Amino acid sequence: MATMFGSGLSNQTGAAIGALAFPTLGPLGVVAVRQYVAALVLLAVARPRLRSFTWSQWWPVLLLAAVFGTMNLTLYSAVDRIGLGLAVTLEFLGPLAVALAASRRRLDAGCAVLAAAGVVVLMRPQPSADYVGMGLGLVAACCWASYILLNRVVGRRTPGAQGAAAAAGVSALAFLPVGIVVAVRHAPTAGAVLCAVAAGVLSSAVPYLADLFTLRTVPTQTFGLFMSVNPVLAAVVGWIVLGQGLGAPEWAGVGAVVAANATSMLTTRN
Repeated sequence: MATMFGSGLSNQTGAAIGALAFPTLGPLGVVAVRQYVAALVLLAVARPRLRSFTWSQWWPVLLLAAVFGTMNLTLYSAVDRIGLGLAVTLEFLGPLAVALAASRRRLDAGCAVLAAAGVVVLMRPQPSADYVGMGLGLVAACCWASYILLNRVVGRRTPGAQGAAAAAGVSALAFLPVGIVVAVRHAPTAGAVLCAVAAGVLSSAVPYLADLFTLRTVPTQTFGLFMSVNPVLAAVVGWIVLGQGLGAPEWAGVGAVVAANATSMLTTRN
């Protein structure tokens, strides 16, 4: 439990620290650095044998790399516009949708309705509503859902974590020119670079290694249930680190999405 909580807290804290570098590097620059860090960690841990990959292994890896980069870019762009708590809550709809889509239970249909109600509350029309940011959060959710489904394909076709490491490496290569352009156009400060690197370590390296350890001893259902805490952690960390407070309606929307996932997981039979 401590490892799972630490993983979630590390992930959201990393995102918040990365947001501190937005004024200098922008979301694009921060995501580029995060991709580099993720690639270094995964390649060092998995050590994929890239020369032995066949085309049937490469094509899902390449798709996974594209989804991985798009997911992080849209999430961080959403964080920049609507705040960490709301962005992560909308992104969390991705894995929730994957879990509910595989079920035929009436209870899960009710959970889907509850989550949809939460989204309606979060995206309700108001003068200050940033619909572009909300749209980016929903794109991130679609990417996370695709990431989960592609990871299953990659996991079946490549040994261990080699496929995921290869995808992270390809994504980092794709962001290499992006990082160069950002560095040339906006001279990065040492503080901004450190924040971006910290985001990569806390949001990629630490959660990956922690989850790898946790899944060896914790049932998948329990792990999925504990993921529900991420939107709440994001809202709290966003408030403490970034000063992004949420009103009562926003907390109600976050609570509805969290409750939908928790109810579905608690009532699932292994």
